[in-house]
Amino acid sequence: MLALFDLDNTLLAGDSDFEWAQFLIDRGVLDREVYEARNQTFYDQYKAGTLDIHEFLDFQLKPLSRHPRQVLDAWHAQFMAERIAPMMRDSARALVERHRGEVRVIITATNSFVTAPIARAFGIEHLIATDPEIHDGEFTGGVCGTPCFREGKVARLEGWLAARGQSLKSIIKSTFYSDSHNDLPLLEQVSHPVAVDPDAALRAHATARGWPVISLG
Repeated sequence: MLALFDLDNTLLAGDSDFEWAQFLIDRGVLDREVYEARNQTFYDQYKAGTLDIHEFLDFQLKPLSRHPRQVLDAWHAQFMAERIAPMMRDSARALVERHRGEVRVIITATNSFVTAPIARAFGIEHLIATDPEIHDGEFTGGVCGTPCFREGKVARLEGWLAARGQSLKSIIKSTFYSDSHNDLPLLEQVSHPVAVDPDAALRAHATARGWPVISLG
C-alpha cells in the first residue's frame, strides 16, 4: 500500500515555498521591495492554476546559488524552528501515523532543499520533490529533471515507482491527500483520492466525484 501526501496547505498549515522566500526577505537576504510582491504574485498564480512553474523556479532557486551550502543549511535550521514547526499540526502527524506500515511519501512541487528536512520531521521515509541542480555540492540556481508539479507529479511518481519495480497500477491501494486543484492529475490516478481542506475548485471536483473531503484544521 502507498500513502502519498502533498505538503503545503495539506500536512502543513501554510506554504513552505512562500514562507522560505519570506524568511529570506525578513533576514535581508532578498530585497523586500523587489521580492515580496513577486513572491505573493507567484503564490496567487499557483492558487489560480496559472503558475508558470519554470518562471517560478527561476525565482525560487536562483537565491540558492548565491550562498554557500553551509550558510543555507544554517538558515534552514532557523527556518524550521521559526516558520515550519508552528505549521506542523498534531492532526497532520496523526494522519501520517495512521498510515504506518505503508510506503509513505511526501510528493510536492516545493524544492527538495526546503522540503527534505520537513519530511524527516514528519517521520516520512520518502520524498519526491522538485530537485535543484547541484554542482560540486553547491546549488547552481537551475532545476534538475522534471519539476514535480501538476502532470509532472504523475511522471515523477511513476519514475520513482519504476525504479522500485512497481507502477501505480500494480499497487493494491494508493492514497493521495491534497488541498489543491493543481494536484488533480495525480488525484485522478490513485485508487483513494482525498481532498484535505481543499480549495474551491478541488472541493467542487471532489464533491462531484464522491471523493472524501477532510479537514486537518
